[in-house]
Amino acid sequence: MSARLLRRVLQEREAAPQDPEVAEDEQPEEEEASPPRAAARNLFDLLDGGGDDEEDKEDEAEISQPLSYTEQKHSVQKKPTNAVPETNKKSKKKKKKNKGEPSSMKSKAEQSLDSILEDLSIEKKPMQQRGHQSDRAAGKETETNEATHGTTSILEIDPKHLKGENEMRRIFGSKVVDSFENQRNMPSSSRQVRGVRRVAHNPRKTLLVSPPSYWPPWDKSLTMDFLEMKNGLNYFRYAFDPSVSHVQELFEAAKAANDLNAIAAILGKYPYHPESLLTFAELFKYSGEHQSSADAVEKCLFALECAWHPLFSPLQGNYQLKYSHDTNKPFFTALFSHMKNLDRRGCHRSALEVCKFLLSLDSDDPKGALFCIDYFALRSQQYKWLEQFAEEYQCDNSLWLFPNFSFSLAIARFYLERDATSEGSDHADKSTSVDLMKQALMLHPLVLHKIVDKAPLKDSSWTQILRNVFFGSAKPGSPSLEHMISIYVERHYIMWRFPELQNLLKEAALLVIESLKQDNREAQDWACVRKEAFSSEKNEYSHLLVSDFSDTTPSLPPEELRPFMVGPGMVHEMPPVEQEAAGPERLRAPREVAGRNPALVFLESLLPWVDYGDNHHDANDDNNGD
Repeated sequence: MSARLLRRVLQEREAAPQDPEVAEDEQPEEEEASPPRAAARNLFDLLDGGGDDEEDKEDEAEISQPLSYTEQKHSVQKKPTNAVPETNKKSKKKKKKNKGEPSSMKSKAEQSLDSILEDLSIEKKPMQQRGHQSDRAAGKETETNEATHGTTSILEIDPKHLKGENEMRRIFGSKVVDSFENQRNMPSSSRQVRGVRRVAHNPRKTLLVSPPSYWPPWDKSLTMDFLEMKNGLNYFRYAFDPSVSHVQELFEAAKAANDLNAIAAILGKYPYHPESLLTFAELFKYSGEHQSSADAVEKCLFALECAWHPLFSPLQGNYQLKYSHDTNKPFFTALFSHMKNLDRRGCHRSALEVCKFLLSLDSDDPKGALFCIDYFALRSQQYKWLEQFAEEYQCDNSLWLFPNFSFSLAIARFYLERDATSEGSDHADKSTSVDLMKQALMLHPLVLHKIVDKAPLKDSSWTQILRNVFFGSAKPGSPSLEHMISIYVERHYIMWRFPELQNLLKEAALLVIESLKQDNREAQDWACVRKEAFSSEKNEYSHLLVSDFSDTTPSLPPEELRPFMVGPGMVHEMPPVEQEAAGPERLRAPREVAGRNPALVFLESLLPWVDYGDNHHDANDDNNGD
C-alpha cells in the first residue's frame, strides 16, 4: 500500500466513530460480562439528591465522546497487565457512595420522625410497648375504666407473682421446687379416676395455675359470654356448651341423692366439670388429703380460665363477673379456695394477688375478700401498698373503720417506721403507729379481749388491762360489727403472736386507759362513730362463715365418709355396723332443710356433729320423754 493511501485510511478512522468490534477486542474480559454503559445507570439513582449531578454529567460526557485510534492505542500501551479498568474504579466509587447514602437517608428519616413525634407530644417507645398500647387503645375500655372506676390501679395484678410456684422458687430455690413438681407430675392413683387413660401432653399455659402433663386436654365444655358494657366495664357470664348441658342436670340429681359415685362418674367422662371438681375438693379437704384437694381446685381453675372471653383479662381490670349468675359462682369458690391453699403453703404474695383478682371480679365482694386482703398484705410485707389501698379503694364506709383495717394499718405503720429508722428517713407528716393503734382500740375495744383469748396472750399485765371498765364491759354494738370482729380475730390472731406487736398493743392499751381517766367523754365520742358507721340492726355479713377464714380444717374419719361413696340402692350391701350408722334415712334429705340450698345441705351432712332432727333422734327423744 502506498503512503498516500495509508494516510487517507488513518484520517478516515480519526474522523469516524470508534468501531465497536475494535473496542471489544481492546477491552478486558471482565467488561464483556458487564452491560453497556448507556444501560448501566440505575433508575433508583434519580431518587437521590442533586449532589452527584455534576459527576453524572462528566460520566455521560466521557461516554458520548469516543477516543481516537491513536489515543486508544497510546492508552492501551500505558496500561499495565494487572490494572483494573477505569469503569470498575468508578463503579466501586459509586458503590461506596451508595453504601453511605442509606445511612444519611436513615438519619434524615429519623430526624424527621423525631420532629413529628415532638410536634404530636408522643414519646418514642419500644415496639413491644407500642403493640400493647395499641391493643389497649383499640377498645379504650381500660382508660374509661380508670376514669369511672377508681379501683383499677390499686387492684392491678402482677402476673409474675400470681403463681405460687414462682414464689416457692424465690423462697426455696429452683432445684427444690423442680424436684417437688416432678414428683407431683407423676400421676398417682388418688389423682386419677378409674377407667380413664391418661396420656402425657403439653398442657395449655395459663395465668393462675401450672397444669401438669398428665391432665387431659381441655374439653371445651365451658364458654364465657359477653353481656354488656356499662360505665366502662365489660360484664361477662360463664355458660355451658349446649352439647354438655345435660351434665349439669346429672350433677344436680347426684347432689340431691348425696351420691358421690355418680359425681365421680361425671368426672370420669367430663373431667373438667367445675362443680364436681369442687365437690371432691371439699371431700378431700375434710378427709385430710390437702394436696389432692388443691389439685382438684387448680384443675377447676384451669378449665375456667381456658373458657375466658378474649376481652376478659385480669391484667386489664375492665371486667366484672357478677356472683348473682349461678354459672359464675364456681369461679369465685375456686379462687377463694385457691387463695387459702396458697396461704397454707406460705405463698402469701401469690395469695395477695389472687385476693386482688377476687375482689375486682365483683364490686359487691360476695366472698369477703376485703376481710383478708390486709392480712395477706401484712404477711407479704406490702405495707406501703396497704396504706395506698386504704386511701384509694372506693367503699361505702372508710376502710379504716373496719376492724381488720383499723388494726392492720397500725401494724403497717409500725413496720414502716422501723424500716424508716434503719434507713434514716422519717414520716413526721403521718400519724404514728401508737396513735393509730390507740384509735383502733377506742373504736373497737371488744377486739382486745378476743385477741387475748385467741392468740393467746398469757402475760399477767393483760389481766390488769382487761379489768378496766372500758375493755371489760365492751360490747360490739351491732350484729354486723360483731360478725366482722369474729372474722378478724379468726383470720389475724396469728399476727399477734409476734412480741413486737404485743408490745405495741400493750402500749396503746395503757395510753387508752390513761386518756380515759382524764376525759371520759372521748369514749362516748368513739361509740357514736361506731354506731353511725355500723347502724344496721341485722347482720349484713351473715353469708360469710367465720370458719371459711380459719386456718384449721376439721377432718372426718373414713367411716363417716364411706356411706356417701355408694348409691342409695347399695346401702343393704354394707356391713351391719356401718349400715346402722348410715341408714336410708341419712341419705334422704330431712324435712327441716327442704327450702335450703342442696349443696350446703350436702356439705353439712358430711359433718358428724350436725343434727337435722331425723326420725331416729326423734324416737329417742320420745322415749326419753316417756
